[in-house]
Amino acid sequence: MPQTPHVEQHFRASETVRDIVIGMSDGLTVPFALAAGLSGAVSSTGVIVVAGLAEIAAGSISMGLGGYLAARSDAEHYARERAREAREVQEVPETEADEVQQILKSYGLANEESLVVTNALRQRSDSWVDFMMRFELGLEEPNPRRALISALTIGGAYAAGGLIPLGPYMFLKTPRPGLLVSSLMTIAALAAFGYVKGGFTGAKPVRSGFQTMLIGGLAAAAAFLIARLIA
Repeated sequence: MPQTPHVEQHFRASETVRDIVIGMSDGLTVPFALAAGLSGAVSSTGVIVVAGLAEIAAGSISMGLGGYLAARSDAEHYARERAREAREVQEVPETEADEVQQILKSYGLANEESLVVTNALRQRSDSWVDFMMRFELGLEEPNPRRALISALTIGGAYAAGGLIPLGPYMFLKTPRPGLLVSSLMTIAALAAFGYVKGGFTGAKPVRSGFQTMLIGGLAAAAAFLIARLIA
């Protein structure tokens, strides 16, 4: 009797989701706070729009650069650790072999079983180093394009998020109505963003949406109060 193939579906875009969360959450709150703070200080929405667009541009570049440098640091750290492990495998193989056995035993393998795997790894130096990187240090080899992808993802998400609270000011002539519509749109966007994020990460979408709306709303309110005090 034919059997249905077992296909495992695992979510493998956690880094991309993390970058989107970082960029979008800041993009929704910081431009909103700036525009809201200026709403009580100026009478023209044109000034708010220009200031908001300038902030979005600067914020996108800054956040993207931060993501790029963080990803580059991860790649450089991995390269250094791999070089160190490769050197240790060559210079102190007995010590490294003992570490492999201890790791395998921690997963429940018997001494004889761990010895077989260890001897097999000793015949494959690259695989041996891969094993130590993964199971001793807990490090995965980064995507070589990760830095650029992270920069573009964070910067793009920041810009997309920032246009949501700024959008109403582009179509309304006075700041007060713009502030009201911007507040409602920002809250709705936070809730929707959290809901979608929950679907990707495995969390309950409704709960994730409420948490994102609450946390983002509090952050936006705090930034708004600070902006109003300064403006």
